[in-house]
Amino acid sequence: MKIREINAMRGPNYWSVRRHKLIVMVLDLEDLEQKPTNAIPGFLERLQSLMPGLYEHRCSVGEPGGFYQRVAEGTWMGHVIEHIALEIQTMAGMNVGFGRTRSYGEPGVYHVVFDYIEEKAGVYAARAAVRIAEALIAEKDFDLAADIQEMRELRETERLGPSTASIIDEAVSRGIPWIRLNRYSLCQLGYGFNQTRIQATVTSQTSSIGVDIAGDKEDTKYLLSQAEIPVPRGEIVRTEKGLREAADDLRYPLVIKPIDGNHGRGVTTNIATWDQALEAFALAKKISNSVVVEQYITGEDYRLLVINHKLVAAAKRLPAQVTGDGHSSLQQLIDQTNSDPRRGYGHEKVLTFINVDEITRKLIQQKNYTLETVLEKGEIMVLKDTANLSTGGTSIDVTDIVHPGTVFMAERISRIVGLDICGIDFLTSNISRPVSETGGAVIEVNAGPGFRMHLAPAEGLPRNVAAPVIDMLYPPGKDSRIPIVAVTGTNGKTTTTRLIAHMVKMMGYTVGYTTTDGIYIQNHLMMRGDCSGPGSAEFVLKDPTVNFAVFETARGGILRAGLGFKHCNVAVVTNIAPDHLGLKGIHTVEQLAKVKSVVVEAVAPDGHAILNADDDLVYAMRELRKDRVALFSMDENNPRIRRHMKQNGVCAIYENGYITICKGEWKLRIVKAVNVPLTFGGRAAFMIQNVLPAVLTGYLYGFELDDIRSALETFIPSPAQTPGRLNLFEFKNFAVMLDYAHNSAGLEALKNFVDKIDAKPKVGIIAGIGDRRPEDNEGIGRVSAEMFDEIIIRQDKNLRGKTDVEIIGMLQKGIHSVDPNKKLTIIKKESDAIAHAIEHASPGSLVVICSDVVPDALEQVQRYKEVESGKLYKL
Repeated sequence: MKIREINAMRGPNYWSVRRHKLIVMVLDLEDLEQKPTNAIPGFLERLQSLMPGLYEHRCSVGEPGGFYQRVAEGTWMGHVIEHIALEIQTMAGMNVGFGRTRSYGEPGVYHVVFDYIEEKAGVYAARAAVRIAEALIAEKDFDLAADIQEMRELRETERLGPSTASIIDEAVSRGIPWIRLNRYSLCQLGYGFNQTRIQATVTSQTSSIGVDIAGDKEDTKYLLSQAEIPVPRGEIVRTEKGLREAADDLRYPLVIKPIDGNHGRGVTTNIATWDQALEAFALAKKISNSVVVEQYITGEDYRLLVINHKLVAAAKRLPAQVTGDGHSSLQQLIDQTNSDPRRGYGHEKVLTFINVDEITRKLIQQKNYTLETVLEKGEIMVLKDTANLSTGGTSIDVTDIVHPGTVFMAERISRIVGLDICGIDFLTSNISRPVSETGGAVIEVNAGPGFRMHLAPAEGLPRNVAAPVIDMLYPPGKDSRIPIVAVTGTNGKTTTTRLIAHMVKMMGYTVGYTTTDGIYIQNHLMMRGDCSGPGSAEFVLKDPTVNFAVFETARGGILRAGLGFKHCNVAVVTNIAPDHLGLKGIHTVEQLAKVKSVVVEAVAPDGHAILNADDDLVYAMRELRKDRVALFSMDENNPRIRRHMKQNGVCAIYENGYITICKGEWKLRIVKAVNVPLTFGGRAAFMIQNVLPAVLTGYLYGFELDDIRSALETFIPSPAQTPGRLNLFEFKNFAVMLDYAHNSAGLEALKNFVDKIDAKPKVGIIAGIGDRRPEDNEGIGRVSAEMFDEIIIRQDKNLRGKTDVEIIGMLQKGIHSVDPNKKLTIIKKESDAIAHAIEHASPGSLVVICSDVVPDALEQVQRYKEVESGKLYKL
């Protein structure tokens, strides 16, 4: 078997609009295409022995054991690998269950599709599943445990921590979108102008001064004591001499901790001797040069969580510990505790495994015990010196019994320190009694406190502490989204996108838009190149200045990673024509239409799909939406349009020379097409077709008709506003037109316009494309032969898998099928072809350049124009 490629979907995609996190592996079974599982002796038995959990996979049979039944009857190895990939992820603590295996369109090649939780672990699972299947086929032993552990470690490295994840989950439950900004815990909630950020439990509203105060334990203690908050006495020391003086002054027992530590790092408690103090001092110095020495306050350890200056949860914290039974050794007791199904690796479960580390060994040695020591029945052995859950500690929810005076104290502390999310470590003998009675004290205030102990306590009620964070960041009335318009189709996407963006900008929005030319923020070019994929969409949605987004959305990005957004407000589908077929498993126009329809399915419930009623495949997409479909057509008598109007639908049509909106059977004429520069006096019919969905978009957003008209009249086809889209340059004796037409359908539309231009001869510069089907390149040749009197064949810089001879041969075949005597010149380099055409242009001629590297071609033509005008002496 051979893996051809592995892609990770991160948004609505070809395989599922609802399941955004999918691994899509293209797998070539090679010789195994002829060997279903029932033709491989002993395969089922070896599979059952290695992975008994696969019994729970119901598969298409619909009951436990269903997958094994399919294997026994005979199924193909791609299907088996799909299920193995799902099972090993589940064994590694990532509960997944969706999978599909479908033909790629080539014999023996399949799309193997399955869920993932963490992307790197999912990709690893794909590769591991193939290795496992190959080992089973070859009857070789396989170390499954090593792969499971590797995936666990990948999961822990890549996953969001439980605190961040809880906030993200709460945001998602409220329909708030999010983007992960780095590989750690920095995340963006909301889009564009309406974004906020979190990093663990620090928010974009968290005071940096508050964080600094909380990070300096001495400053914190000073401020709290000034406010009559009970805190332990303490001193800051840097040397052993200072340590000795502090110990003599404060008296044992003591606590020693680094001045700017966190998460319990470098903290030692209940220090009773000078030797213990020296050890603790050395440990703290590894974290911070300055060390805090405090009185050790006796009492139980509590964490008070305050969000937006309100106490939302309280938990009693217990360090990792075991209780003797009179016959088990310490190591056996630890193993028994770790066997609790609630414990797992890292953050995968409610509790974490207890690891025997240096601190554990030190605590055991202090009692003159070893790991082989048998504890007496009922004897408690504390194994860690802090109560952190990440080291195996546990928590008990006590929110409902916290004394009102303590609640008031905690909420005061959050304001004194200045933190919107604040964790207060509090020692007291009884949390339900006043501090004045128990002699309790605040020992630490934490910025960015962990939520895990409150979300899933070992005992007591779990608390949704993420909810008040979202309440704070997005109070009622605050929007988290910005309007998104997504434009897809085969031809016309870029021009339609640019026109909509122009209209939106004129309405006062700060618009970000993406095209095959680049990414633009308010007409400023941010990135050059083909930017019609999900990464480019995310770029715009991350920009805090943008309050309206318009995305050209191409097939390649959808197939590679899915959409870069979960929902859009408007989806425009311009048309579907044969293009890019035979690539990425898409072999028919029907499959291509399904790819494009992902954008329609991603429209929000209150959004609109704008569809071309003149295109059968696009019109059929209306079935994906129950309502809120708007149509456009170049023919007002199109039966689909007439029916839609009678049903009180909204549409845009070209009628009697007008660009017109129809609401039901009422007509609202916007402007004559001849007055819209983009249509070249109404002669460029395909440009009128691009205008119609743009006008519909503006109308559905509530833009005034006068404003829509003004936008149409001020959008000029030029290198500045529509680079590479019908850019016409008038020289003294001839004209040059530059256009991006790159398939037979696009050339056909261009031909209808060029035919109306009075010029002789008409010279076309064309190219074939290496990763297209022969019939696609032949089609380009045929249309070119019908359109031009003379043809110059050039070559793309990237031949995409074919030789120049093969590509030129396809074009020639198409040209000669129309006119065997057509004047034909081959100049492989595009710049040389353009130079030849312009320098040999006849008076009255038209040179049409079909370019794929628009910026370079534009610059070259403009330089010739400057030479002619005298602004440039020579090229």
